Amino acid sequence: MLRFFGGQLVKLIVLMLAVSMVSFLLVSLSPIDPVQMNVGQVAYLNMSEAKRAQLTEYWGANTPVWERYLHWASGALRGDFGTSLRFNAPVSQVIATRFANSAALMGTAWLFSGVFGLLMGIVAAVRRGGWLDRVIKAYSFLLASTPTFWLALLFLIIFSVWLGLFPLGFSVPVGVAPADVTWAQSLHHLMLPALTLSVVGVANIALHTREKTIDVLESDYVRFARTRGESTAAIIWRHGLRNLALPALTLQFASISEIFGGSVLVEQVFSYPGLGQAAVTAGLGGDVALLVGIALVSAALVFAGNLTANLLYHIVDPRMRPVTATAQNKSMGRRTGVSDA
Repeated sequence: MLRFFGGQLVKLIVLMLAVSMVSFLLVSLSPIDPVQMNVGQVAYLNMSEAKRAQLTEYWGANTPVWERYLHWASGALRGDFGTSLRFNAPVSQVIATRFANSAALMGTAWLFSGVFGLLMGIVAAVRRGGWLDRVIKAYSFLLASTPTFWLALLFLIIFSVWLGLFPLGFSVPVGVAPADVTWAQSLHHLMLPALTLSVVGVANIALHTREKTIDVLESDYVRFARTRGESTAAIIWRHGLRNLALPALTLQFASISEIFGGSVLVEQVFSYPGLGQAAVTAGLGGDVALLVGIALVSAALVFAGNLTANLLYHIVDPRMRPVTATAQNKSMGRRTGVSDA
């Protein structure tokens, strides 16, 4: 166990190092001028050369990328991830504030898409060839090919503008202090963005679950269970869920990266103040420190999701658990007839 977690820790460190280096390199190759983007084009044109040079030095636009990276890395090792130029606050503070909103949004969408995707896939497989199966497949294929931002705009027009069921955006009502916002108001602002992400995420999980359920229903042990008079519901509950759990867990935890990528577009459309919207702001403004911090958080989330899936594999399916040397010796002893004594 110590060796396993030690290896995972080394992988995480290498991943964080690679993500930070690539992020710095991509921002340095970007044609965006951070000084002009942050002060505005009109103000930049009316600014004196001395002021421009001062701001260029402050933003580090003329500093080599490797020098800026080493300076940032030395501070990151001490827990200082720099200061966000766009928000004029420490990066850790901006990420902590925005992460709470994004966690609520992505967590709700992740849970709903997994549960409903699994149920829809099982229903489609059980009703294979019927009208319900065709409806679920058509829904899944249509939503899988629909851009997230287009669906978010469509939902915003229908449910917010036409029907008036949800607010037009933001995570809290306009003009209300954060301390005075109730849970009901926060949930009201959360529901439509979370619904958008859930609807998109259901499609892939439903299609993969359908194919795996069909394989389970066509297996020999299911045919034997049918000959004993067991119903389809009992077969799925007693024999199918364990076999469906592994691919479902794989898809569910692998979808974390997709949900995070979709949340960037959804938060931008709904003006939802989360990590996705902060990443767009940082990218357009050349805010390297904030962009790298958000990239590291997203990479850590995906890594944690994959690690959790690997750990759950061993709980769901005992055959995937590592076999120790003692267990192997006992197994060989039973085969050869030699006891431990």
